[in-house]
Amino acid sequence: MAQLSLQHIDKIYDDRVQAVFDFNLDVKDGELIVLVGPSGCGKSTTLRMVAGLEDISRGHLFLDGKEITSSPAKDRDMAMVFQNYALYGHMTVYENMAFSLTLRKENPNVIHKKVLAAAEILDLTSQLNKKPSQLSGGQRQRVAMGRSIVRNPRVFLFDEPLSNLDAKLRSATRREILLLHKRLQATMLYVTHDQTEALTLADRIVCMSMGHVQQVGTPLELYDSPANVFVASFIGLPPMNLFNVTIEDNVLRGKGFSVPLTPVLLDTLSDCRTRELILGVRPEDISESMDSELCIQVSANENLGMNTLVHGHIGEGERITAKLRGWKDYKPGDTVPVQFGKMHFFDKETTKAIRKEAK
Repeated sequence: MAQLSLQHIDKIYDDRVQAVFDFNLDVKDGELIVLVGPSGCGKSTTLRMVAGLEDISRGHLFLDGKEITSSPAKDRDMAMVFQNYALYGHMTVYENMAFSLTLRKENPNVIHKKVLAAAEILDLTSQLNKKPSQLSGGQRQRVAMGRSIVRNPRVFLFDEPLSNLDAKLRSATRREILLLHKRLQATMLYVTHDQTEALTLADRIVCMSMGHVQQVGTPLELYDSPANVFVASFIGLPPMNLFNVTIEDNVLRGKGFSVPLTPVLLDTLSDCRTRELILGVRPEDISESMDSELCIQVSANENLGMNTLVHGHIGEGERITAKLRGWKDYKPGDTVPVQFGKMHFFDKETTKAIRKEAK
């Protein structure tokens, strides 16, 4: 399909407000890249610059090696799927999907074949004669995707396409997008604020905050080896527990609690003994341990079936959430002894991850 290269991209508006800072990314042919981050982080602005709907203030954009930084949107051969579907209410599903091809004055027989092929991919064949008002939200979003598919663009762009769907439809449509990508082997850029969508859809994730790229990597890399505190707290649900700690006598000491350090961790943290650190522990990396002196004072208990979220405090009021296996019936005020599994460490001053460099 296509390769994209974004090199040192900035977006600065007329009022001198900068929305995107030095964005760099090379997108491989057929790759599904997800831009994720909170509202206002610059991800949709970046997507709109790729689409040609926003001017690029500084930097360069290449498509298959050809610079398109200043090319108009109509000449970029990209198809965008919006959050609000943007369907024509007076047209049938068939007419909506065929609209862009009709404007190009393509052969009606070719248009018919392309629409039927896209409808079959998206399970819309029985809906072609209906108006958008007769469809569910999920079906409308599939029509919007079908309108893009028939164009056979070099790049697909998705701008929070599932935001208007309820949880069940969102999950189902997410699977359809994943299957669509596997079937078409298309190059796709997908924007969302939902880290679940990012983790389940992406070949690689670009995590953004306040206009800056925080980390680029596979879903597993961002989950298992977050580059900084922001990524650690944004990726993962429930979010990672974070505590201020120091190292004293080979022990991590927090506010009213302590955690013994293994020789491997002591080696990793050998250069950090004189400064404050941030300890990160994912809720799913906490387990019950009857022999442990580390205890959660329970404040709330959420049963999720196979797992239970236990909310509470450790030490002197440090908030903590543990995701424990099985159905638990802890009550507020109960004490649960726990142990930490995998632990992440961050420099308190820079918030960057601390890792032992390979020799």
